[in-house]
Amino acid sequence: MIQTGSRFKAWTLLFFALALSWRGFAQETVAFRGVVRDSATQAPLNNASITIKGLRGGARSNNEGHFRISTAQRAIDVTITNVGYNPLTVHLDSIPAGEVVFTLVHKFKDLESALVKNKRQRYRNKGNPAVELIRQVIDHKDSNRIESYKFATYKKYEKLVVYVDKLNTIEDKINKNKLLRPYHFLVENSDTTKLPGRRLSPVYLEETYSDNYFRKQPEKSKSVVTGKKQVDYGELIDMQGISAYLNRLYQDFNVYDNNISVFTNNFLSPIADVAPTFYMYFIEDTTEVEGTKLIRLSFRPRNPEDLLFRGTMWITLDGHYAIQKLRLLVSKSINFNFVREMWINQDFTKREDGRYLLTRSDVLGDFGLNKKGTGLFGERVVNYINFKTDVPVADSLFKGPPTVELDSAVARPDSFWVINRGEGLTGAESKTYANVDSLKNMKSFKRLVDWSTLLIAGYKQAGFAELGPVSTFYSFNPVEGFRLRFGGRTTTHFSTRYYSEAYVAYGFKDQKWKYFLSGTYSLNNKSVYGFPQNFVRASYQKDTKIPGQELQFVQEDNFLLSFKRGNNDKWLYNNIFRLQYTKEFRNHFSYNVNFKWWEQMPAGTIAYLQPKLGGGGVDSIKKITTTEGSIDLRWAPHEQFYIGKLYRVPIYNKYPIVELRYTQGFKGPFGGDYNYNNLQFFFFKRFYEGPLGYTDVTTDMGYLWGKLPFPLLDIHHANQTYALQLQSFNLMNFLEFVSDHYASAYIDHYFNGFFFNKIPLLKKLKWREVIEAKIVYGGVRDENNPLKSPDVVKFPLTNGVTETFSLSKTPYIEGGFGIANIFKLIRVDYIQRFTYLDHPEIAKWGIRARAKFDF
Repeated sequence: MIQTGSRFKAWTLLFFALALSWRGFAQETVAFRGVVRDSATQAPLNNASITIKGLRGGARSNNEGHFRISTAQRAIDVTITNVGYNPLTVHLDSIPAGEVVFTLVHKFKDLESALVKNKRQRYRNKGNPAVELIRQVIDHKDSNRIESYKFATYKKYEKLVVYVDKLNTIEDKINKNKLLRPYHFLVENSDTTKLPGRRLSPVYLEETYSDNYFRKQPEKSKSVVTGKKQVDYGELIDMQGISAYLNRLYQDFNVYDNNISVFTNNFLSPIADVAPTFYMYFIEDTTEVEGTKLIRLSFRPRNPEDLLFRGTMWITLDGHYAIQKLRLLVSKSINFNFVREMWINQDFTKREDGRYLLTRSDVLGDFGLNKKGTGLFGERVVNYINFKTDVPVADSLFKGPPTVELDSAVARPDSFWVINRGEGLTGAESKTYANVDSLKNMKSFKRLVDWSTLLIAGYKQAGFAELGPVSTFYSFNPVEGFRLRFGGRTTTHFSTRYYSEAYVAYGFKDQKWKYFLSGTYSLNNKSVYGFPQNFVRASYQKDTKIPGQELQFVQEDNFLLSFKRGNNDKWLYNNIFRLQYTKEFRNHFSYNVNFKWWEQMPAGTIAYLQPKLGGGGVDSIKKITTTEGSIDLRWAPHEQFYIGKLYRVPIYNKYPIVELRYTQGFKGPFGGDYNYNNLQFFFFKRFYEGPLGYTDVTTDMGYLWGKLPFPLLDIHHANQTYALQLQSFNLMNFLEFVSDHYASAYIDHYFNGFFFNKIPLLKKLKWREVIEAKIVYGGVRDENNPLKSPDVVKFPLTNGVTETFSLSKTPYIEGGFGIANIFKLIRVDYIQRFTYLDHPEIAKWGIRARAKFDF
């Protein structure tokens, strides 16, 4: 009993001891809370490190400078550290109930000595105060953007100027040439103050004034253009397209973004999330501006051949780690076409809340075909004024497209621009509008532009019409033989509402006439080749076509495309009537409603052969007729394009292009032979990969319902020319594959010289690397496959051999690599085919080329 009692007492004492220990521990574990601030400005400091002596772990302050640590200690030693500040250690005898405010003092002497240390020793990121500082800038990016405000409004003035450089050389040539002497007034208007030692004459000037609004939740931006002024060289020159292209070259950029687009090339920002991997940073100096202490930080690429900047930024040491001033240059070693030099200057102004917002941006570029010859000099100046932040903006203001131009914008008087320009125009710039007006009214200049348009675009003015395109006047093919074509179209001289286009062609081998006629009515009284489009068009075409050939921005009967590889003997004679309504909105959403009557007849080696009912031979079908209606929905946010004579060529950016098309065929009306439904989806997106270049990805998929002959199935886009087609299969034969369901992808990656720039010889040539891959997966259901359904039209034969197939479980794949920027213009690709190598008359590999102007 005594032993039992003793055991009971022992267990009882142990239980009470543990309970008291737990109770004591629970009482001693408290939350230690505090806030870290700058000693000079009292601004909160984020990402500061807080540790307690004897306690494992610690905490970091948030964006407002607050932190919280749980501890069981009563008396503590707290140490707070942050980049650019002296460390602080404080002893507290007890844990206060409320927040403790800690202030840190800048350590300027250490920062100044960092420059000497970094430049004398081997560069490294670890333990480098300059890198620690830039990481603070990166961590504070979101809070320093204008998008950090709930609302923001400001006014924006933009000036875009293009100058001619090396005027002394040009002036001598003008004085010696009688034909050029009337143009001497252009070079007399010059500016010698823009750049020391340079004499510049402005030849293009554009000004824009706008009201801008931003809302954070839900995020929405709106720009209302209230003033627009631009030189005008006459209707023969596409001023809208020139404006779009120049503004794409000199588009707005934000240094707080990871990637910055300059002259259509993507540069990695010096404060991108991964910037310390590609840049080297050096602390140059410390200074003070209006009571704010700044660090002048220089930076340069680790590899001077990469698409990276070099320059200087001034960083605030007030806890915001904002950029107060930015100066950017590009290395002369990078693979940059036609750009001899570039300067980017940006200034930021401090607001009442301590944040810095961009108030002036100046981007300058020196362009030329060679290093020393005559060239162009472009400048875009943007001023941001009258900022208002966190003042609510009405939701109704954000409705509609992101950019709206008032009808009165182009009619602003000179007094409007005098008031709103801010810094005004230079003496030479102020004469530009009058000089260009004088130039465009000169008969000799009109003749020069007219013949230049014929040479470049292929059209010749003829009163209220223009004749062309001349590249289609002569061509040849196996069906028509020698083919002549002549055509033209009306211009805005005839009407801004009514447009007509027509051509007539004749084949000397088939001895048949072909023709086309269309009439268009513009509902918005604007050119049907501009933006936004809103028109009704009716057309009728009687002509030949290769099934499966879909060309981008090229006429199908272009003379150069007459040269093709392999058998080019599968053709159609088409009679097509179309009725089309197109509507584009300024937010770049558009829709097309179409009616199409199509009568197609086989030509060349194509024959429409269908087994007779009950067996016993085949019937030869002379023609197939379809009647169909379709609706096409397209969304291309922030789309830009250059408007040429024949096509609107897109200037791709980071935004996607999405298209959805639904088509329904009707049996009976207007002689239609079949009922069917077709749904197609198209998607394009450019992905920027920083110094590694960018990737273009296109996907296309479709599904066709109904029992149909092979000419009405989806004929996959093939290319038998020697020109590289980006959205066609370059080693696939015409009419080689058909499907009633499919999915395809086209991928092109442009390295922009990332590897070649590191090879001495190739570096001088400025070649650029490209890799590509194209794949399509699909098939034909049994009901549409003549091999499994004997009552459908048979696949065509060539010399008794089938050359048209359906895709099986194996997709069609081709891929390759190329060298772009040859002579700054040409791209040449080696392409190899990887599947269906047993098909007759195919090319297993090939060399293809295309021309493209790019920076």
